Amino acid sequence: MSPAVLTFDNLQDYVGKPIGTSSWVEVPQSRIDAFAECTEDRQWIHIDVERAKRESPFGAPVAHGFLTLSLIPITSYELLANLKAKKSLNYGLDKLRFIAPVRAGSRIRNHMKLLAAEPRDDGWIQLRTESTIEIEGEDKPALVAVSLSLVSPT
Repeated sequence: MSPAVLTFDNLQDYVGKPIGTSSWVEVPQSRIDAFAECTEDRQWIHIDVERAKRESPFGAPVAHGFLTLSLIPITSYELLANLKAKKSLNYGLDKLRFIAPVRAGSRIRNHMKLLAAEPRDDGWIQLRTESTIEIEGEDKPALVAVSLSLVSPT
């Protein structure tokens, strides 16, 4: 699904509708290892390939849930590129559910829906979006998150 051609003038037209589907993003073991180092979360289920193959219920190492969550911005930039915001900020999460593991070597993509676009008195617009992170070849998504962000046309 091609991204919607969102502009600041037509944001309200897209409230309640899908924005689009991002390109695939690879989640190789090297990305998982780098995330483990960065966060100091070195649990074997993420970084010990042989042990994960033997002992994990998933049969392979899996990405940290927060690694998968952290890939929402890269997919969001693609889906919101036509908005051409001069400034944007992460503002938080309203809801987050980790549903299925992302095995090392998988590819994921974001199916994004615009839930709300609320102008604020300070010139920013608060976007509320729902991201469903699909795992290629899997029935269940990796996660569903309702995110808040602030965007500004100036």
